[in-house]
Amino acid sequence: MRKPRDYDSELKALGHKARQLKERKVQQFGELVTATGADALPIEQLAGTLLSAVDNKDPAEKEAWRKRGAAFFQGSRHTGGGARPNARGAQASDSGPAPATGQDRA
Repeated sequence: MRKPRDYDSELKALGHKARQLKERKVQQFGELVTATGADALPIEQLAGTLLSAVDNKDPAEKEAWRKRGAAFFQGSRHTGGGARPNARGAQASDSGPAPATGQDRA
């Protein structure tokens, strides 16, 4: 005779694993925000940018974003995880003029 399954403990283990996955996802989103330099943006501006991206229906623009994101991740792997310099360089060259910094003022 087979041993009966303990559904309660299996359900509890699945719930625990789901919480761990969600926590890991949230942590990775935070790391992505930091790695791209978006942590320097005001929270309202970052939220507005993300909401605009979600609402965007233009497939060509979404594909351009996807390619830029893929290039970001490929660049960060080649530099041993130092994504911030690559993200700044790619952002400045891909999106027009770079934002003014304290070094630009003379």
